Amino acid sequence: MQILFYAVLTIHILVSISIVFVILLQQGKSADLAGAFGGQGSQTAFGPRAAANALTRFTTWAAIIFMLTSLTLTVLYMRGTEARSVLDQGNTPASSTPAPANNSK
Repeated sequence: MQILFYAVLTIHILVSISIVFVILLQQGKSADLAGAFGGQGSQTAFGPRAAANALTRFTTWAAIIFMLTSLTLTVLYMRGTEARSVLDQGNTPASSTPAPANNSK
C-alpha cells in the first residue's frame, strides 16, 4: 500500500510542477505589444491559436489529473492510518486516586 501511495504522490508532484510551467507559458488575451496599444490583428497571420489551444488542453487535462491524484492520496492516506480520529483512539484517562488527606492542624 505504501508503494502505491508514493507512486501517486510522485505523479501528483510532477503534475503540479507541469501545471505551474504551462500556466506561465500561456499568453493572455492581447498580451502582445500591439495589444497594449489597441491593435488586435498582429498575430492573425500565422494563427497562434493552435499553440494556445494545445496549452489550454494540456492545462485542462493536467488539472483533472491533479484533482484525481488529490482525491486518491486522501483515500490512500486515510486507509493507511490506524486512528482516524481522536475519539477513535480510545485513550481513557488513568484512574485517579484521591490525594491523601493532610490531617495535621
